[in-house]
Amino acid sequence: MAAAVAVLTMTVPQTLGGTSVANAAPPAGACHDAAPARAQVRAHPWAQQVLAPERAWPHSRGAGVLVAVVDSGVDADHPQLRRPGKVRAGRDFYLSGGHPGAFDCVSHGTGVAGIIAADPLPGIGFRGVAPDAEILPVRVSDRDLGDQGEQLRIDPQVVANGVRYAADQGAKVINLSLAGFDDFAVIRDAVAYAVSRDALVVAAAGNGQRDATIAFPSYPASYDGVLGVGAVDINGARMTGSQIGSYVDLVAPGAKVLTVARVDGHAYVDGTSFATPFVAGTAALVRAAWPRLSAPEVARRLIATAAPSRGGNGSAAYGHGLVDPYRAVTDGLDTRAPDVLPAHAPRPPDQARLDRAASEESIAETARWCTVAVVGALALALLMALVVPRGKRRRWRAGRARAVPVEPRIIEPPEQVFLISGR
Repeated sequence: MAAAVAVLTMTVPQTLGGTSVANAAPPAGACHDAAPARAQVRAHPWAQQVLAPERAWPHSRGAGVLVAVVDSGVDADHPQLRRPGKVRAGRDFYLSGGHPGAFDCVSHGTGVAGIIAADPLPGIGFRGVAPDAEILPVRVSDRDLGDQGEQLRIDPQVVANGVRYAADQGAKVINLSLAGFDDFAVIRDAVAYAVSRDALVVAAAGNGQRDATIAFPSYPASYDGVLGVGAVDINGARMTGSQIGSYVDLVAPGAKVLTVARVDGHAYVDGTSFATPFVAGTAALVRAAWPRLSAPEVARRLIATAAPSRGGNGSAAYGHGLVDPYRAVTDGLDTRAPDVLPAHAPRPPDQARLDRAASEESIAETARWCTVAVVGALALALLMALVVPRGKRRRWRAGRARAVPVEPRIIEPPEQVFLISGR
């Protein structure tokens, strides 16, 4: 086996209350220690409340878009994933023997697929972002933890084979919920191959952040053409451990988010592994609504329509903001043809109405001048009533104004020179 690749950013899902039902039935000997089923959770999860992808469903539900989940496999028997045509057979690259990828031992890949495309069920609050998208399960790992609780590593050649297979199968979105510090040429080349086939690759930023001062590398999130995804909590703050770097393009819910578990039920999980499928599902909605957009154009659309986050645009911790399924689908979307305006046909003038208006205007003008004449005559009569009697009393002699009193002339005393004796 070749040198190890980046550690999968998996978080073992919490066990929910209730009694577990029977385990899934993967191929004999395929699972080291298969995870049990979980109890169903009926509550509406916070991540679905925040993103509200159902607002975009009248315009797009992801139909016709194939999303590859390169992960631990996908349990196609889960009630929210078992609809015919929902999950393809896929392929298992971890085990030899030509097994399909439509089984899961640890629920990680199943949880990722559920966030992307789980069908709504009556009485269940959880549902996927793009419920009509198809899932292509590509199995590249078996367990997330070893017998001693250590994180297990994945053969980089296996990951590369899975990515190339997904691209060859026509996947328009490839979800990589795995991350590591090392740059492996085989994975880099496989990602470049998928990008050249117009697949939008969405990868987790990783969970290895120790503090907010040091930026660690992350692959495959750092590769050209890849959308890197960080995780936030219910308050919109960066999840503890979500890595910081220029490779973070977007953030999505990743702390205590609900998803499906293998066989049945749901589990609460943490990590950028589970933030990534929220972006991948949104990409499926966009590719269904805007089929002519290329993968780079879809990526730019997701970035341009992201909701502002705490870090501001282009932040190393938050990227360009929180993914917004509704805006990503609907901004600028108007499928209706423009309305045809009726031809302008001016109506002939109503001559009788025009004549009537002209007559009314003439009468009003005459009334205004008559009013001015009457007011002027009254003013003249009032003036005559005041002036004529006064003139008769004076016999029409001109009056004399009173003489203006002459002020006495002030004589200034002559200037004098005062002599001061020296005594």
